[in-house]
Amino acid sequence: MVTTVEISMYPFVETFRDLIKEFIGKLHDYSKLQVKAGPTSTVLIGEHDDVMTCLTEMMRWSFERHGQSVFVTKILPGYAPT
Repeated sequence: MVTTVEISMYPFVETFRDLIKEFIGKLHDYSKLQVKAGPTSTVLIGEHDDVMTCLTEMMRWSFERHGQSVFVTKILPGYAPT
């Protein structure tokens, strides 16, 4: 099942722009997912398990590398934009 996720990241640091850019860059390493970065959020599209694995790994990576961030997500299983 294809799942679409919209995610926004809000790091608790002054250099938040650099961290967000790094986060989005690492999302592109997930070759099974489509990644569409926008001005206020990023959209991930792919098979549900791949998307959820990506979210879990990336949030863990972010916390371990940079500390706390707020992540706001909208998850829509079964939806693939045309």
